[in-house]
Amino acid sequence: MASAEECRAALAKLVAQFDEIDEQDRAKHVVERTVSCRVSDLDVTFYGRLHHGGLDPFTQEPPADGKPADVKLTIVSDDLVALVDGELDLARALLGGRVKIDASFGDLLRLRRLI
Repeated sequence: MASAEECRAALAKLVAQFDEIDEQDRAKHVVERTVSCRVSDLDVTFYGRLHHGGLDPFTQEPPADGKPADVKLTIVSDDLVALVDGELDLARALLGGRVKIDASFGDLLRLRRLI
């Protein structure tokens, strides 16, 4: 089991990877969304925000407005690290039940093009 700090580092790496996506691709596929990542085996949730300028760093502080996230990801710590490191394919993880995403169908399609 990965630690909360390893998960935090994986999410920071995800933010950095997202920043490497071509600006035109981001402009085509990104709409502003709040994101939560619940690491179920650690019982910790990280929050971030996706927008045209990129992906904001994740924190453990929920949004001040108290609204639920637009995109909710639930994953175990080891799978989060493996997914960000490219060792776990998102589509296979979704189909295998290792990753759960609660989002609109349109958001799922947009995310798939970006990840």
